[in-house]
Amino acid sequence: MRRLTFALLVAAAGLHAADSCENIRSLHLDHARVTAAKATAAGPFEAGRVRIDLPPFCRVSLTLEPSADSDIRVEVWLPETGWNGKYQGVGNPGWAGAIVYADLAQALRRGYATASTDGGHSNGSTALFALGHPEKLIDFGYRSVHEMTLRAKEVITAYYGDAPRRSYFSGCSSGGRQGLMEAQRYPNDYDGIVAGAPTNNWTNMMFGRIWIAQASHRNEAGYIPPAKYAALHAAVLEACDRLDGVKDGVIEDPGRCHFEPAVMLCKAADDSSCLTAPQVEAARKIYSSAKNSRTGEVIFPGVEPGSEMGWSTLAGPKPFGLADEHFKYVVFKNPEWNFLSLDFDGDLAAAVKVDAGILSAVNTDMRAFWERGGKMIQYHGWADQQAQPRNSPNFYQRVLDAAGNRAKVMDSYRLFMVPGMGHCGGGDGTSSFDMMSALEQWVEKGDAPDKIMAAHRVNGLADRTRPLCAYPAIARYKGEGSTDEAANFGCVLR
Repeated sequence: MRRLTFALLVAAAGLHAADSCENIRSLHLDHARVTAAKATAAGPFEAGRVRIDLPPFCRVSLTLEPSADSDIRVEVWLPETGWNGKYQGVGNPGWAGAIVYADLAQALRRGYATASTDGGHSNGSTALFALGHPEKLIDFGYRSVHEMTLRAKEVITAYYGDAPRRSYFSGCSSGGRQGLMEAQRYPNDYDGIVAGAPTNNWTNMMFGRIWIAQASHRNEAGYIPPAKYAALHAAVLEACDRLDGVKDGVIEDPGRCHFEPAVMLCKAADDSSCLTAPQVEAARKIYSSAKNSRTGEVIFPGVEPGSEMGWSTLAGPKPFGLADEHFKYVVFKNPEWNFLSLDFDGDLAAAVKVDAGILSAVNTDMRAFWERGGKMIQYHGWADQQAQPRNSPNFYQRVLDAAGNRAKVMDSYRLFMVPGMGHCGGGDGTSSFDMMSALEQWVEKGDAPDKIMAAHRVNGLADRTRPLCAYPAIARYKGEGSTDEAANFGCVLR
């Protein structure tokens, strides 16, 4: 009632949009403060690394304090005209640490009222914030997005006089993990969620990343320099590209690719066209799953054949910072910790205990989200070099097994694997697609997506289109017509 009265008073006073926006500053919110509210004119907008033309909007800044040690920054952007009546929350990459202006801008241009959070700290994408601050780790893990969502809806209602009729969330990488966490912990927050390349099996994934780092640096003779990636990638394509019936520089189904790195063994002098014996062994381990050497238990899958051009992220001169910092600042609380000391037999239990569900979103029971009509689209690139992609079909299968009814799961939750796509985009595959429109059609019209059209673009122009198929189906060439046109492919089960 209080929020509706505020909006009605604004309307009754005949205030202009600028006045309406400024008056948001007087809005009372639980455990939160409005720190700025300013009408922003149409035209060029610049923040962070983003510079883009935007329609006029009300830009609201909040500070949320759900705990004594919380300092969560949020921005809510409200279209001055043309609001579509809906809200979209956007996710964060890595350790968060900043507002995601590019995704706010994209949502605003589509007519959404939208919000982003810094995840509860302003340290940039580093985990140093977590050392000695357990409440801030909780904010990063799940609380910041939930609190952002509650407060954003209150701001939207105050500004427009109506609550959003639909609420959506979209994020990739850590943002995908945030989406899954929302569905599992707070099923009433969103009607639809797009979860891209989710790092939802967070703790196990960190072991998977250190596995690759150790494979590359335990014996420095095994380190594979980036100069060799192209030759290794070409050898993988030579072995597996044609398995789907089309030679196109993309592996449709890496699960069918059984590549043996020994084919790259140097026959004479070591150069960029071959691998030394220690490098062959390192490549085998990078492709393999991280395991407990004592029990053989799989901890996390390896990267897939076809991902080689992006290996510098995980196997480069130093381990990917996300994993290194996780163990330094979250698990062992020792900034001097060395990744070569990680024990895959003994340290997993300790790391899972520290996580305690704060960071990992692996609950396979999402019935509360589904039963209220929630829909989720998950996607992942098969050539992802940062969040090993096999995690997504593995998790999806666990959800199916837990539900015991594939049709029931597919009524609410679908996975789309993207051949040749790297982490959240890029690569040689058809990595340009519109998951949000597909989600809207599913939530609002009941049109469940069996396939989603995607394109590969060069300088903004599409030179290839393909259907992305709802897992476990894959795109299969029909045998006639251009292999660069989606119409000549159908979705078939493996």
